[in-house]
Amino acid sequence: MASYTPTVSIDAPTTSTGGNGHLPPHRYDGDDFGPPSFDLRLRRARLGLVVGLTGIAMIFISFTSAYVVRQGLPTLDPRTNVLLHDWFPVPLPRLLFINTVVLLISSVTMELARRQAARRALAQFSSIPGVSAYGKDEMSWLALTVALGLSFLAGQWMVWRELAANGFYVASSPSSSFVYLLTGMHGVHLFGGVVALLSAGVASVLRRSADSQSILVDVTGWYWHFMALLWVYILCLLEFVH
Repeated sequence: MASYTPTVSIDAPTTSTGGNGHLPPHRYDGDDFGPPSFDLRLRRARLGLVVGLTGIAMIFISFTSAYVVRQGLPTLDPRTNVLLHDWFPVPLPRLLFINTVVLLISSVTMELARRQAARRALAQFSSIPGVSAYGKDEMSWLALTVALGLSFLAGQWMVWRELAANGFYVASSPSSSFVYLLTGMHGVHLFGGVVALLSAGVASVLRRSADSQSILVDVTGWYWHFMALLWVYILCLLEFVH
């Protein structure tokens, strides 16, 4: 009797089939999934992210070292030629802690967007019940993350205004200078994450392939989580290391 082997055609990178003619099952664990070519692109993107985050981490490690060392160094008063201790702890506004909560919530919404994008990419490779090929939920989570990120940055600006109103300017003392330096550098890097999120939204509007969108959202998501953890570290440094 003549045998008949069914053929499965999908719009995805070529993959090998098993002996029964069906595509091998795709795995999904929230991080890696899909055919080998997609996994390779995802790992390369994550590797590039790790390299970039390593550089950012080294910058803030150097800031931390300078922050700790400077606290114990006296300053020579040119008028009296006397060594003075000019490090005065800066009282942190309460708004700073509210901003922290906002950023942590945005990390949760970012993770939801990342997982939704991963499910969309998975739907592109195989038909799985309950997985939609449309990104309405993902766009909602991304939009909410952007709104929360901008709220955090606006809150940081208000913190700076409150510090200035209380007499703590950038050049008031070494301690206030470090507060502006650490929070400002973090804000600049977080704004870069906001730009990446907007790029992901534009990619969705332009209907780029789901796998490309997933890689962009995945890398941005891990970057956003790193920014949230980095902020918690900075806050603890400013609050407890005196």
